[in-house]
Amino acid sequence: MKWPLYSRIPEEEADSSVILDRFLDFVRERELELYPAQEEAVLELYAGKNVILNTPTGSGKSLVATSLHFNSIATNKRSVYTCPIKALVNEKFLTLCRDFGPDQVGMITGDASVNPEAKILCCTAEILANQALRSGSKTDIQDVIVDEFHYYSDRDRGVAWQIPLLTLPQSRFLLMSATLGDTSFFQTELTRLNHRETALIQSFDRPVPLSYEYSETPLHETVQKLIEKDKFPVYQVCFSQRECAEEAQNLLSTDYCTRDEKSVLVKQLEGTQFTSPYGKEIQKLLKHGVGLHHAGLLPKYRILVERLAQQGLLKIICGTDTLGVGVNIPIRTVLLTKLCKYNGEKVSILTVRDFRQISGRAGRKGYDNEGFVVAQAPEHIIDNIRQEQKAAGDAKKLKKLVKRKPPEKGFVPWTEETFKKLVSGEPEALVSRFKVSHSMLLLMLSREDEDGCSALRQLIRDSHETPLAKKQHRRLAFQLFRSLVERKIIELNPLRVNVDLQEDFSLNHALSLYLLDTLKLLDPEHPEYALDVLTLVESILENPDLILRKQLDRIKTEKMYEMKLEGIEYDERIAELEKLEYPKPRREFIYSTFNEFSALHPWVGNENIRPKSVAREIYENCHTFAEYIREYQLHRIEGILLRYISDVYKVLVQTVPETAKNDELNAITLYMGAILKQVDSSLLEEWERIRNPASSISNATADTKAPALPSLEDITRDQKAFTILVRNETFRFLKALSAKKYEVALEILIPQDLTQEKSWTPKSLEAALTPYYTDHLMISIDAAARNPKNLTITKDFERQEWQLHLVLVDPDGHNDWAVQLSLKLDRSREELRPRMELTEIAPI
Repeated sequence: MKWPLYSRIPEEEADSSVILDRFLDFVRERELELYPAQEEAVLELYAGKNVILNTPTGSGKSLVATSLHFNSIATNKRSVYTCPIKALVNEKFLTLCRDFGPDQVGMITGDASVNPEAKILCCTAEILANQALRSGSKTDIQDVIVDEFHYYSDRDRGVAWQIPLLTLPQSRFLLMSATLGDTSFFQTELTRLNHRETALIQSFDRPVPLSYEYSETPLHETVQKLIEKDKFPVYQVCFSQRECAEEAQNLLSTDYCTRDEKSVLVKQLEGTQFTSPYGKEIQKLLKHGVGLHHAGLLPKYRILVERLAQQGLLKIICGTDTLGVGVNIPIRTVLLTKLCKYNGEKVSILTVRDFRQISGRAGRKGYDNEGFVVAQAPEHIIDNIRQEQKAAGDAKKLKKLVKRKPPEKGFVPWTEETFKKLVSGEPEALVSRFKVSHSMLLLMLSREDEDGCSALRQLIRDSHETPLAKKQHRRLAFQLFRSLVERKIIELNPLRVNVDLQEDFSLNHALSLYLLDTLKLLDPEHPEYALDVLTLVESILENPDLILRKQLDRIKTEKMYEMKLEGIEYDERIAELEKLEYPKPRREFIYSTFNEFSALHPWVGNENIRPKSVAREIYENCHTFAEYIREYQLHRIEGILLRYISDVYKVLVQTVPETAKNDELNAITLYMGAILKQVDSSLLEEWERIRNPASSISNATADTKAPALPSLEDITRDQKAFTILVRNETFRFLKALSAKKYEVALEILIPQDLTQEKSWTPKSLEAALTPYYTDHLMISIDAAARNPKNLTITKDFERQEWQLHLVLVDPDGHNDWAVQLSLKLDRSREELRPRMELTEIAPI
């Protein structure tokens, strides 16, 4: 197959004019016409200059970026495209694969790495920043495209946008955003860095003009009016995941699609697996023509919504403002349900930059002559207007009218005047967010054949900070350096990072050093050592607040019921509930060791330790991802749980030293990794489809010249760790038997062919255990029942089967019954978890 852009690259070395002609031929064949700003930007890039491209959303910045990729690969250079969110990285990666061929394009997001040495690399800003810190001027990247450059001002992540501008003098830059404000500082800094002229290409002309409306009708009426006036697809913007889900659910009460349109949707969804607990709800919404898009969803569902929207099949998409960050979803109308949002510190009116980024999604080039931006008035104002309209002309009703008050929390009032100011305002100035961290030190001190300390001092000197701030950064850097030396993570004479650390060792979390210090205080011989390590790992991670809130709600509900039975008075019950916390294993140990640690290390500052038990609870109770979602009713935030498990897994792999790991901890790591791969592998599957259009991920026969698809880990390779997973899976089965949940027990096993004579059903399982309950009170699932001696494993590698003999422990200690199971190794590798068949339940 010929990839349209890659096939146009001159076979022999050519000058920039020839390369430019080839690219312009491609543009003409696509029946595209460059806007003046696009044409100017492309010419400046092909003249070897840096370019700052400040043009509205939808004005073709992506095509300019593609022109630079083409120029770079045609001149045997390496280019990188970077942006703030993984969804956009994924989208650009797949688009560039289609243009240049998958062999030429790679991707790194932190969650996935595909063909990372390719000539064109797509990655998040943090990935590029880390590469720049590690290799500096030796980084093999000659052209850098930074999309959504306004993230330079992001409070938490902005440093990642600044680092390449300080450390890559060998690179030429294309900075792109619709909302930059004054760019003179960056023009000067880029030229200072790489001694290339920097051109500012700026335009305020939108290919598709926008019209603005302030709506004082109820939200459902506004949506209905937009649909009736053919102003869809509508991007209904909510500023919390909960609001998104609730508003999407509300839309099910009205039909927005015709029968034929719904039939097309049903056909498009054929073959899509909605296997997670929230999957059925997503499926129902999509069949109704309604999309849902926010960070709480699994990535595969967000990708599906984007694909259906790109095909024009969805009438409405309820999404948070992240949908407006560059993801290529065609939208005709942006409907803002509010003009205020929580900014990480407090609820405030949208900034002009945020408003422009969100509203800029309206209007589709090639589809629309006009885009529409509609802002809802506050809900209580709309309600009061409606009441006044109903009471109009009736003096008595107007006098008795009780106006609805605004919300007391999470709300800042706005008016139509606020809306007009956002429409006409100028984006705020970009602000430097430079900061020093352990991770930065490790990366810079790992540089080969270079004085990392001098490079770090230079980095701070060059940073876009005030003289006073630079002085504070130098002081902090010294404190961090000393803490790394004290732990022998950094060695002196010669200065180097400890060579005994694992190859991908990282300190990406502010309290990673606390973890390393405190691991040494645990007893490796203690039976709960591995679980305590997991708890320490969880304690340095950000809290998944919505999940912890669910844990606490359950504890409070159970405690309230218990106190009611004891006859405790209501006020006293409420007072007791206020004292409760979500589970915090080793609470006192963690707080006391952290207090000692922070007293010795002033750089800890406002960082705090956060003991919790999410991953530990999943592992201890042998929960699958779906079981844990159902356990706490986390359906709407599946993506948050998946991302949290991903963070735990990365720390287990990259930060916990190999010397601190035992078989049980390896099994925990394997367990978390398997959950990630089982729940969502959509991106790897999509990449494989592009590489081999006629094949699937399971039966692909790749071109021998293509890089191999990153293989899913052989879960059976580490036999000790896999054996622990097998014990956990048999315990899950035992728990279901003990609770007499026979359907659940059978779901844990390999699905059977029910036409076979010896197939197990809930009834036959119950019948098999009836004689057991004649002589025994129950099946125990306490610590004694989990003792490894109760499970005998006979391994037959020739037949790729293990035979499991599980003793049923009873309270009286007879232990005279057993379950026989057959573990299928091939099936286990395929499904990334132990897979078993039930053979027999009988007396020993």
